Amino acid sequence: MTNSTEINIATGDSVPVTTYKAARSVAGFVADHFERHHQSVKIHYEQELAPKPDARIIETIIDTTFWASLRREEGRSPKVSIAFLPPECAEHPLIFSEKLALTANTLTKLAPAVERSGIHLGVWLEGNELRIWGTTRVIPGLCFVLEVIEPGMLVIKHRRVDGFGKFVNVAVLKGDQVKIVNEESGRVRDCPSVINSMIGFTSSNLWNDSLNLLVQLAVSMRSHERGGILLVVPKGKETWRKSIIHPITYHVEPAFSELAELHSKYVNELHPITWQSQLTSAINNLAGLTAVDGATIINDGYELLAFGAKIGRAADGQPVEEMLVTEPIIGNEGMVVHPVQNGGTRHLSAAQFVYDQRDAIALVASQDGRFTIFSWAPCENKVQAHRVDALLL
Repeated sequence: MTNSTEINIATGDSVPVTTYKAARSVAGFVADHFERHHQSVKIHYEQELAPKPDARIIETIIDTTFWASLRREEGRSPKVSIAFLPPECAEHPLIFSEKLALTANTLTKLAPAVERSGIHLGVWLEGNELRIWGTTRVIPGLCFVLEVIEPGMLVIKHRRVDGFGKFVNVAVLKGDQVKIVNEESGRVRDCPSVINSMIGFTSSNLWNDSLNLLVQLAVSMRSHERGGILLVVPKGKETWRKSIIHPITYHVEPAFSELAELHSKYVNELHPITWQSQLTSAINNLAGLTAVDGATIINDGYELLAFGAKIGRAADGQPVEEMLVTEPIIGNEGMVVHPVQNGGTRHLSAAQFVYDQRDAIALVASQDGRFTIFSWAPCENKVQAHRVDALLL
């Protein structure tokens, strides 16, 4: 199906026929995204960037990968990550002696070898045909990546311009549904700056931006698939205790500062790569605590204060009656709803905590993969719930 071709009358070239309509609908936008950000980033960035894909290349890669994602090999659905770049742009690439055609069948056969996180199939043009040249773990900044999340669900993303960490998502495709990340979402009033770090389109949004630590915590929270709440409170203030039921089962005294110390070393030392593995381990350890029933509490200096804490309405507080639900997707419009319409007990308790503690934020992971960030919106004078699933895939 994906291998059929037609002849371009103007050029006489054989071109693939796209049978997945969403591929064609999103390709032009994605090509414009990479063109725009290559132009804006290269002014400030001295290292070599990945090549820019055009709309035809993007459409073909999406179309082929979508149909591959619906196949099964030995009872398993393929999970692959495809990076568009020549082997000379990759670091320590594994290169096949003979390049392979980019087809759904080839991707299905190769999937078991590359399904682990961080491995990409390298794809590049040979003449007018896209071919798979091998695999790589390290790709340059702004490299086009297409990842299969589950059958029929693809994410278009790219590596941050510098540093390591969560890739920047551009669009999510699920069947005929297309969600394009709105670059302006992180710049609207009242939107917490962690959203801007997740979107990550500006040249300043590097891993050493401290707010990206919350991005990594969010990714790790979501990955354990047990659900959880992470409350982030101001350092040096104790008012958050009014919204927690005492005694706290797992209270930490003194505050556990491993993550804060490693983050400081990573940001301030000349060779931050030395601390990457330890920092990642500390992030995963802290995020793992959110799987325990109750809320995990840290301050904005990344010191752990407690976990397994039960949230309760402050004695002098009022019940939260409404909140503004938003999603950083083009075409999305915020809706004001009652908190019980947005989720279960976790979401309601997180909304109540932020309603009482307006200088705090709450990160909530659901078992089904949904992820919401709650913050206080002073301009709207209500709690704002940001659905950020599309940024974390």
